[in-house]
Amino acid sequence: MRFLLYSINYAPELTGIGKYNGELAPDLVARGIKTDVITAPPYYPEWLVHKGFKNSYSATLSDEGVNIYRCPLYVPAEVTTVKRLLHLASFALSSGVRLLSLWRTKPDVLFLVQPTLFCAPFALLFCKLTGAKSIMHIQDFEVDAMFGLGMGGEGQFKGFARSVESWLLKRFDVVSSISYSMLENARSKGVAEDRLMFFPNWADTSFVTPDNDGSALKKEWGFNQDDKIVLYAGNIGKKQGLEIVLSAAQAFQSNHQVHFVLVGSGAHCDVLQADAAARHLTNVHFKPLQPWARVPEMLALADIHLVVQKKGAADAVLPSKLTNILSAGGHALVTAESQTELGVIAAKFPDIYTCVEPEDVQLFTAALQQLLNKDLCATNQIARDYAVEYLSKETVLSRFEQDVQQLCGREAK
Repeated sequence: MRFLLYSINYAPELTGIGKYNGELAPDLVARGIKTDVITAPPYYPEWLVHKGFKNSYSATLSDEGVNIYRCPLYVPAEVTTVKRLLHLASFALSSGVRLLSLWRTKPDVLFLVQPTLFCAPFALLFCKLTGAKSIMHIQDFEVDAMFGLGMGGEGQFKGFARSVESWLLKRFDVVSSISYSMLENARSKGVAEDRLMFFPNWADTSFVTPDNDGSALKKEWGFNQDDKIVLYAGNIGKKQGLEIVLSAAQAFQSNHQVHFVLVGSGAHCDVLQADAAARHLTNVHFKPLQPWARVPEMLALADIHLVVQKKGAADAVLPSKLTNILSAGGHALVTAESQTELGVIAAKFPDIYTCVEPEDVQLFTAALQQLLNKDLCATNQIARDYAVEYLSKETVLSRFEQDVQQLCGREAK
């Protein structure tokens, strides 16, 4: 079998979609599936092409045996709605040229990751020419996210965008996504039930465990061992609404043992740092993204983990950072509306994490205080058990291989 992964994000990006794609492709090769990747040069979440990479066409064979075809794109220094659309469109055009040049490779499956939906017409045309099965994998409903965060306007344009989205989705052989609520969303957009596939993000439960020790990193970052660490790690973008963390930190200024650590980078990072400085928040600390090898000890140093999003984003963007928090047996404070996937899971498994409504500073701060008053030394074993049962990398990827082989009329080895 030959598998073509088509996505704007790929390794060595350390967060989000790029990280998962960078683990998926080598795993498929290890399972005996020839795998090619069409992607962009790494740029996320810094919104800057990484050192050692050029913003141009290239083709390389990775150490794991993955053929990687990188395509140039426009990377805005300052991200706005218009510039983001140009960014996505530029990759669709450059990668579309590369994609059509590979039609002779005759893949059995083309796996397009959304974002970006802009690539869907090229993907569908390619599958028509080659006979490949088409899978649209939705990590983010980018149309929903855009309108949910007030970035796309209203009226006729909104209706037109949703109509185009629905038309495209219905033409893929399979539409997969990372949560059941997102699959329900796809169903509401007209995708038939027998074309839906559940493919969640996973955790490396053998690498990220409650047994990891964060004391060395805690000392390295200048904290005392009895300090309480409230950790946010991941993309620092507009959709996270991390201003609520600064407001909570302001409320805890008099408690010198509580420190808020934000690890990551992104388009909104400079704005957030300037805001923290303007508020004179000495208990807020910004750290760069950590290499994957240090992620377990970074998670281990936290007393409380934060999974923060604005209203309207939770079912369009299910935060991937939560999987590793659960795997580490961590205690998380999550902002999500009650009807979203995160809200439903919290109601069903109340001991996994604490969930509050987004953008409510008072509720968020009160929940944080309540968690800090608890004895959090022990592992959240319920969270760990949930991760092992539902989010294990081996379990998720083995099931995905079976689903893909079945789509092609084969049996997994």
